[in-house]
Amino acid sequence: MLSYVPRFIALSQFFLKMNDKRNIVHIDLDTFFVSCERLLDRKLIGKPVLIGGTSDRGVVASCSYEARSFGIHSAMPMKLARQLCPEAIVVRGDASTYSKFSDTVTEVIKESVPLYEKSSVDEFYIDLTGMDKFFGCEKLASELRQRIIKETGLPISFGLSVNKTVSKIATGEAKPNNQIHILKGTEKPFLSPLSVNKIPMVGQVTYRAFCDLGIKQIKTIQEMPVEMMTKVFGKNGQTIWQKANGIDNTPVEQYTERKSISTERSFDRDTTDVKKLEGIIIAMAENLVFQLRRGNKLTACITFKIRYSDFQTYTMQQKIPYSSADHKIIPVVMELFKKLYQRRLLVRMVGVRFSHLVEGGFQIDLFDDNEKIINLYHAMDKMRDRYGDRAVMRAAGMEAKSIGRWNPFTGAPPPLLPNRRR
Repeated sequence: MLSYVPRFIALSQFFLKMNDKRNIVHIDLDTFFVSCERLLDRKLIGKPVLIGGTSDRGVVASCSYEARSFGIHSAMPMKLARQLCPEAIVVRGDASTYSKFSDTVTEVIKESVPLYEKSSVDEFYIDLTGMDKFFGCEKLASELRQRIIKETGLPISFGLSVNKTVSKIATGEAKPNNQIHILKGTEKPFLSPLSVNKIPMVGQVTYRAFCDLGIKQIKTIQEMPVEMMTKVFGKNGQTIWQKANGIDNTPVEQYTERKSISTERSFDRDTTDVKKLEGIIIAMAENLVFQLRRGNKLTACITFKIRYSDFQTYTMQQKIPYSSADHKIIPVVMELFKKLYQRRLLVRMVGVRFSHLVEGGFQIDLFDDNEKIINLYHAMDKMRDRYGDRAVMRAAGMEAKSIGRWNPFTGAPPPLLPNRRR
């Protein structure tokens, strides 16, 4: 059963040797949303600040270090957060403002380094491999950090090491507004005393499982044989063991911003069946919104397209606050359809397009949504990831079986689907 383990260990040793030649920087903007608000309102500096929905049913999207000292954390119900810290200042978030600040930071990084990866609205990986021969990686990273602080006013921290995992963990240890360089060969001693929940892929469920086994420090995992980790946690156990030992050969992937996602449906027979059209359009919109959340994206512009039997094509678009929520986007799509649809004409094709995409994920939508809705979306998306995109869907769109349900953010081309009567 575990015959592959010796080969796995050999590969791990090989990757360790490869890591020795790499210099990877992880940059993270400290309490990003809060820091942006403090730039706009200096009165918030030094005070406990909560970003998110202002009602009791809202959720905390981000919080300052002052608020964290009261036990408040992201995704906590706003009502509970207010109880823990009554003097906290609650600010409704503005996704467009944060996106602009993020774009500014991205431009600075783009001008300064040859290879970078934007992993979220406030996180970046930079590959400085080979730069130590000419300039010094730590010096270059430090000067980049100072430039970002000077040009944006935002506090920022970074970790520098031989791979992405160690650098990310190092950034967490450097915060707030600081930097740390983990020298080659010191990765394991650095990781050893830290809690196992510092490992990026260890969530709450896995952490509880470690605690039940009496494993709280990374040191214990380092001392465990990989066979035991595999028996307990399966394939994920191998990955956790690797990360605990400072092994990560994941490359920094060149950042490219996808500007839009879209889907179209041409009918084998032109139709005026309104119920059929509405069902297909809802299914198209629902799938695209799910792909937004899966790709950690938000949209700010919705476009609807319709083509009639005479090949006349009409489009209409509407800008919205940044969102990746079904209940905000689907009604807009349907409203655009109603405005463009002319009942006396046969419909040949319909299409939906989301543009003005930004990084950030559904967390930015926490500003307007309550905990119940957020938990619902998380549960639905989890079921889709596990059982397929059609595992959960609206009844109105169930008959639209040939909708292109593919992930547009993986780089793979969309599948070719035949036209169907439904």
